[in-house]
Formats: sequence, structure tokens, C-alpha cells
Amino acid sequence: MMARSETTGGPAPELEVLRLPSDQDATGRSLGAEEIERLRSVIAAGVLTATKGVQTRELETRVAELTGRHHALACSSGTAAVHTAIAALDLEPGDEVVTTSITDMGALAPILYQGAIPVFADVDPATGMITPETVAAVHSERTRAVVVTHLFGVPAAVDTIAASLPGATALVEDCAQAFLAQRAGRLVGTFGIGACFSTQQGKHITTGEGGLVTSDDDAFARRARVFVNKAWPYGEADADHEFLALNYRTTELQSAVANAQLDKLMTGVERRRSTVARFASAIAGVPGVSFPAVGAGDVATWWKVPLLVDHAVVPGGPRAVATALATRGVASAPRYIQKPAFACRVFREQRTFGSSRWPFTLARPEAVDYSPERFAGTYSYLDQVLVVPWNERYEPEHADAVAAAIAAVVDELRQA
Repeated sequence: MMARSETTGGPAPELEVLRLPSDQDATGRSLGAEEIERLRSVIAAGVLTATKGVQTRELETRVAELTGRHHALACSSGTAAVHTAIAALDLEPGDEVVTTSITDMGALAPILYQGAIPVFADVDPATGMITPETVAAVHSERTRAVVVTHLFGVPAAVDTIAASLPGATALVEDCAQAFLAQRAGRLVGTFGIGACFSTQQGKHITTGEGGLVTSDDDAFARRARVFVNKAWPYGEADADHEFLALNYRTTELQSAVANAQLDKLMTGVERRRSTVARFASAIAGVPGVSFPAVGAGDVATWWKVPLLVDHAVVPGGPRAVATALATRGVASAPRYIQKPAFACRVFREQRTFGSSRWPFTLARPEAVDYSPERFAGTYSYLDQVLVVPWNERYEPEHADAVAAAIAAVVDELRQA
């Protein structure tokens, strides 16, 4: 039966269901003839392993140049990149690594696999990212590293975090969502001893799965390269398996796609920035919806767009908005992640290796205290945030349509 209008008694206008590009398929990705041609050359050569091919060497050289770092290393996934960076620090069992409560498990499991203890810092309720103050609140004499995650392509306060750390504490940046983002006029990924990037399906450039580690530190870079090769230093005299490590190598097929994607990265980032700027302007007057602030001198490259929805202004908050947007063909994710990382069973029940609970058995009680009152910013951010997908295939009309849908939904919820 056709719906009827409450105001006129006549048929209610049908909702326009949008057809938006998606980064989960070809509609929202820049894949094309360039990737196919590079893949064709790899297949023709018959060399698919990164240890003997040319595509991976080219990729690493180009990424080092792009990021302004002395070293770049390609590996099999973003998780592998984080694991490689943590392993390159050569931590002792029970050492602590301060990280964020709002991140993917792929950025946390590597810490546990290296026998270290992830210690969660609270986040700024306006950005969802750690700050110098929240890091200082959990930093201890056992802290050996801090991982700073740049969420959604918005740079974290990595410069002030770096300046606040004791000299013995290493800084690693998780730039998986932040290709070419800048903090204080400087590329993210250049503030610490190492940085990790991802080329997973939905990232700024994609190879399906893939990761990159960059660094200016020679010793860190060597250990990282050896780690992804089962601790075998290819090309060195008297080579041997030097320490416990894995095979995290990429393939020439992944690197071929990555090289073609790198050619398109700048254009894709500029498209994201211009369409998101248009979107931000269009929703500026929507009651109860806040666009993320980007600091002076900072450049956000917008993996996705995190909006804050005020429950006091918009009844039902982000969940109600997301439900109504879905009927209009606009996907969105209230909360981004459904619970803080420390609330997952691996941390809550310390489920690691068999029934051993290792390395949690080495932890200070304070390091594994996940009491909600310690994470007010985390719970506040998750309660407010609504993540709107974005990609390099969005045109200005897509930005306008998504903004109009959000404005209409908020208006309906406020009048209900």
C-alpha cells in the first residue's frame, strides 16, 4: 500500500534511494587499465616473488620518496606492517606499548604476539584520538613505545605527543587511514621511528591486502626487513635466521597493483578533499551535527568522514540517523566500532595462547584496568560518532546528495 502524507492526506512522496560509489567494488575504486598492464608484465616475466622481482623494489623506492623517508618496506597486510614495526623495536616480554582504545584488532594483536602489553590511553571525545595528556596518564616506567593512530585521514596531535615523550620511548605512527595527511605542515608518518600504512581494499590505494613500513632509522629498517623474511637477511654474508620471525613478504602481483595505484594517489586524495569540503559546507547548518575540526597547518585526506551527532539535539542520536539514512541508500556506521578495543574478549578474558593468558601474566594490574571511568572520552566519542563512507569516485553531486539526505533525516527526527 502506498504511504500517505500526514500533511496533505495524499500519497507521500517516495524517498529517493541514492546509488553511491562504494570502495568495496569498482564503482568507488580507481582500478583500471594501468593495473592490468603492470600485472600483465609480472605474469609475462613469470617472477611472482618479491625477493627476485622488480615491482616490489620499485614500490619501496617510490614510497620512500613519496614519504620523504630513507627506507620503505612492503609487506603482506596492514596488520603485518604493524607487527613488523613492533618487532623492529625488539621489545622485552612485559614491556608496555601505549596505544588507542579506538582502533582495529590488527593494530593490537601484533603487540601481544611480541610478548608486550598494550596499554590503552583514553581519547579526546571530539576527535577519537589519543592526546599528550591521555598518553601521560598511562605512561609508566615500563613503557617502551607509543603508537599514534591517525583516524579517518585526520592527523592526530602527533607532534605534541612526540615532544612530550621521554627520550627512551619510541613513537610509531599508524597511518593506515591517512595517506598524505599532514600535521603542522609535515606529512604524518615522519614524526616517529617508524610508520605503518595499509593498502587493504578500502584504503586510499588498494591492493586488496597489503602494508608498508617507513623509517629513517637504519637499524630499525634493517630489523624490519629481516623480520618479514623469517629473520633471513637476504644478500648479506653469512646469512642465518637471526631471531624468531615470520614470512610477511608481499608479492610482485600486489606490488604491481600498488605501483599503478600510487600514480593515482594524489588525484584521489585531491578528489576526496574537494568533495568532503563541499559536503562540510553543505551540512554546516544542520542542527546537532558537527563536522570534525582540522587544525591550522593540518591537512586531512578523508578515508571516511566522522560526524558527531548530539543526542540532545537529534533524538536517537547516530543510530537513528543511520537507520533513516539507510532507507535513502546512504550507508553509515554509528559508533564506528561497536565497543572499545579493550572490551573485546581477547583483552577482557585474556584469551591468547591456550589457557596461559600470556603475556597478560606479565602485566601490572594498572595496565590491564579497563574500568569505564578511566575511558570517559572513549565512550563519549563512540556514543556520538557517525562514520560516513567516502572514496575517490565521489563527485560533487554525491556530496550534495549525502548532505541533503542527512539534513532531511535530522529534520524528520527533530519533528517526530
